[in-house]
Amino acid sequence: MNNFLIENYQTLLNEIQKIVEKSGRDMNSIKLVAVSKNFPSDAIEILYEKGHRDFGENRAQDLREKYEDLKNLAIVWHFIGRIQTNKIKYIVPIAEYIHSVWRMKEIEEIQKRAEEINKTQKVLLEINISGENSKAGLIPNEVDAFLQEATSFKNIKIIGLMTMAPYTDNTHVIRNVFRSLRELRDNLNKKYTSIKELSMGMTNDYKMAIEEGATLLRIGTKIFGNRYL
Repeated sequence: MNNFLIENYQTLLNEIQKIVEKSGRDMNSIKLVAVSKNFPSDAIEILYEKGHRDFGENRAQDLREKYEDLKNLAIVWHFIGRIQTNKIKYIVPIAEYIHSVWRMKEIEEIQKRAEEINKTQKVLLEINISGENSKAGLIPNEVDAFLQEATSFKNIKIIGLMTMAPYTDNTHVIRNVFRSLRELRDNLNKKYTSIKELSMGMTNDYKMAIEEGATLLRIGTKIFGNRYL
């Protein structure tokens, strides 16, 4: 397992470097979030020993369990999954970033929990660029009104936008989603200067995401494989 993980991780870093250089970007402008969902804590430790620090979980229970297993390590935790409001009390004390916020009741609960522990919670808004009924997220023309209200919560800092591309082999469609998110970020940044990050790009589409300006990549399968070996 050790060699499998390390080889995958190093190969991915090399590929990211090549795409970044070809796109005329700076490697320091991109953060790789290793999506460790469905994999045990010792897999995280292997990557941590190689110097990786950012890990993503999509279930509050898994986040709590792995945090307890690894709390002696300086891991930066990202919560990337669908949010259940009653689980926010478990997420806020652990996660540095919450990527998937799109409902005001989530903002209100995050504010409540962050205020209790005197924390400023970093949040990204989930945007449903593609307009698919199966996907969560704000539609683009809702975002400004949402931000007008959400930016008034003092223990929340909205730092960017997140999206998931459609499940399709049509690269034009995928690229258009990423480009549209970047354009939305650029427009919003004129009014809300803290909105800088773009969380987009997964195992199947991260190359296009980098080319279109992603700053946070959420990659699991390409690092960990389809299952724990």
